[in-house]
Amino acid sequence: MSSVSRSNVSVELQYQEFVEVVTSFTLCTIISCVFLFINGTMLFTLRSKSVFRETCRYILLFNLLLADTVQLSLSMALFLLVVCRIKLTYPLCGSMTSLSNLTNVISPLTLMMMSLERCVAVCLPLRHAVIITIANIRMAIVALWVLSSLHNFTRIALLLDFPFEDLETLQMESFCSDFAMLLGPNSKDYDNAFTGFLFVSAGLIVISSYVCVIIAARSASEDKSSALKARNTLLLHLVQMCLSLSSTVYNPIIGPISKIIARVEFNRLQRFLYIVIIISPRCLSSLIYGLRDQTIRPVLLQNLCCRVKDVSARRC
Repeated sequence: MSSVSRSNVSVELQYQEFVEVVTSFTLCTIISCVFLFINGTMLFTLRSKSVFRETCRYILLFNLLLADTVQLSLSMALFLLVVCRIKLTYPLCGSMTSLSNLTNVISPLTLMMMSLERCVAVCLPLRHAVIITIANIRMAIVALWVLSSLHNFTRIALLLDFPFEDLETLQMESFCSDFAMLLGPNSKDYDNAFTGFLFVSAGLIVISSYVCVIIAARSASEDKSSALKARNTLLLHLVQMCLSLSSTVYNPIIGPISKIIARVEFNRLQRFLYIVIIISPRCLSSLIYGLRDQTIRPVLLQNLCCRVKDVSARRC
């Protein structure tokens, strides 16, 4: 009787875990596919007209959306591999997580640039056209990608200290994730240090820009509406940056928790944090900036409607 009881409890727990996995898989897949479609349409919209291609803030927005879209695609692919219980080799997993980490750093850095651009527009309106040029913005974007790439190369160099030659096979024992690839003796320390530096520096720059714009809005005798609009935009940048930076602290949060709680509870918490920290920030950029901007909104809605109609016509 005791054996049968334990067997029934085990089956019930397995069924409950299966239902939770299917529910989270369905939820994440639907949300990710919808916003990948929206982000793709948004990227197409920002390249469809010259006014978007030749305006600095739209060039920065395109870079932000590109990084978020790639990050969302890779996160979804890694999540599907975990759900399907597929384990990768170290080289393949390292390639995917390196690209994911590259775009993960680009998002907060781009938000920093967008905040500085709005700050210059309000605080230095006469010099805005001289400082914020298309050439300077493109050089800044290249610098952001180079900086993020250097961070990635440092992670790879630290990873090489791990004794892979002692392993019988390069097949991973755990599922592929950015946390699972922190194998070198100094990898975790470096990752935590860089995360802290990025979090503090990006936060200080965006908050400083917001304070400068508030001061300029209060002291401005003319064109207060423009200053207030810039203030609201910077506030959105601050919220978006907090959400974006939350994904950079995912590893420092997951690591200690995995050593404290049981596997079942940890898997539930990990799925919840994945939706809140990884998926959500990548889904909000197009809504925050696309639907709020009066120039982008009509073109974006028109492109979305046309694509939906095109998909429906193909199915028919």
